[in-house]
Amino acid sequence: MNFLRNLLASILGTLIALGIIFMFFLLIMTAATAGAEPVVRVKDNSVLRISLQGVVPDYGGQYRIDDLDFEFEEYIGLNHLVRAIDHAATDDRIKGITIENSMIQSGSATTQTLRKALQRFKESGKFIYAYADLYTQKDYWMASVADSVFLNPQGIFDFRGLSSEVLFFGDFQEKSGLRMEVVRHGKYKSAVEPFLGNAMSNENRKQISELLEGLWSVYLEDISNSRGIPVKTLNTYADNLAARTPFMAAENGLTDGVLYADEYKNLLKTTMGLDTDDDIRTIDLEDYAESTARLRSKTGDRIAVVYAQGDIGYGKGSNDMIAQGIMYESLQDAREDSRVKAIVLRVNSPGGLALTSDLIWREVEVTQKVKPVVISMGNYAASGGYYIAAAGDRIFAEPTTITGSIGVFATIPNVRELAAKWGINAEQVNTNKNSTAYSLFEAPSESFLKYSKESIEENYNHFLQVVAEGRGMTPEEVNEVAQGRVWSGVQAREKGLVDELGSLDDAVAYAAQLVEVADYVTVDYPVYESNFADALSDLGIGFFDTKEELLKEELGEEVYQLMMKIKHMAGMKGVQARLPYELKIQ
Repeated sequence: MNFLRNLLASILGTLIALGIIFMFFLLIMTAATAGAEPVVRVKDNSVLRISLQGVVPDYGGQYRIDDLDFEFEEYIGLNHLVRAIDHAATDDRIKGITIENSMIQSGSATTQTLRKALQRFKESGKFIYAYADLYTQKDYWMASVADSVFLNPQGIFDFRGLSSEVLFFGDFQEKSGLRMEVVRHGKYKSAVEPFLGNAMSNENRKQISELLEGLWSVYLEDISNSRGIPVKTLNTYADNLAARTPFMAAENGLTDGVLYADEYKNLLKTTMGLDTDDDIRTIDLEDYAESTARLRSKTGDRIAVVYAQGDIGYGKGSNDMIAQGIMYESLQDAREDSRVKAIVLRVNSPGGLALTSDLIWREVEVTQKVKPVVISMGNYAASGGYYIAAAGDRIFAEPTTITGSIGVFATIPNVRELAAKWGINAEQVNTNKNSTAYSLFEAPSESFLKYSKESIEENYNHFLQVVAEGRGMTPEEVNEVAQGRVWSGVQAREKGLVDELGSLDDAVAYAAQLVEVADYVTVDYPVYESNFADALSDLGIGFFDTKEELLKEELGEEVYQLMMKIKHMAGMKGVQARLPYELKIQ
């Protein structure tokens, strides 16, 4: 019976997979025949609906499937969403915006950029209303820009201030026998601190505290300006959990009332002059972004926007990993295109491999000698992310950007104690004194630690020199704000690491001004190349659940993420220029 059941399951799985592949090809054929006409039709008297529940990348990406000679673009990136909101302000078909976010997971800089776009939209005189069953603090920060904010009567309103939690593995290493050997430079380089003890250092606590206070002050100032509630009062509300119920939130002026979803829809209808029996024409922001993008002109002078988003690794690169392959190609294409007059490098990265950071920095420096390169920083431009930005002509950061972290480290897993518990002994045979550079099963030798420290020091000093040359400072001056310390965008400007506070649009406008171009269009890079099998995987189409999905199901999300964090640290190869800790702000 098991054989028959498995056989039938295999046949069914194959048929489903073939059906999915057929639908994928049908999608390709439909897209190929669509031409430049908008796929999404925007009807008159529509409301633009914003409901962003996941991570919003800076750049959705352009993709080329080589073996099918097929190209497509994702319109879920911040670049297209902001352009869409700006376009909606002048689109007579769009009468207003409804914000219906729940559990947005994007960074503070991304959220702030969207909020600023909504603020610009309000200047058109069109309405913005917001509604949710649940407001996280980041959801509410964005929604507070609305003319009116409503919450479900049985909903949840989270307003308590920001916090961050860091896990430490000192005792775990002692008990398990699995430990990390750490080599670092920078007293704030605390990505490795969880493996050095069981408590947070004063330096680390100080930088996290200052960073959270800086971000929270931005949240409060924006909410205060929109809702007319003094910052001091908002802090009192947070301390006393004075918005812990929907009715308390309304009583204290954080919302404009409690409504069920059908009542909120009727409010929108009244605002638009509709009867309660009429339907509201809504269009989701992602769909509207696609429609808007297809209408943009592609002629004339250009400002290239090159997106560098994700961890920094080695190799070709992808839509969530920065590597030298895709960055070389993008920067070279932009500087060799005579229509491109200037380049904006949009950096959204916590850093990564120091080698790749240096390779990309050099390519930016080469490009900067041909055409102006202006830097725009997103949620993160830390460590290796800041490294690749240092060669820019001018650096823009959002107030909430996490940047700096000028420092390097290396972590090397060691299992000698665990192996001893299991009765495992490793023996080496060498031709030379240092033939065995390092063994997982032996204590690191003095020469290994010495040479590793030399490598760390060399990388750190080169990092200082790169920043010093780019910022017009001495290495000694850079060292004063380095040591692996992270800063908010506001702090970074005060320390000389950033030139201006502003958005990607501000950086683009500055780049155009540098080359004295008034009439221009922006073009986005990179174009990510893949094959048919990779495209199916990217679209979530596969024959079997991945091992990651199975582990998540068995272990639960939190335990899985903890396990992956340890695995990630253990798998780091080479010297790292990386954000000093995994900062999860709640």
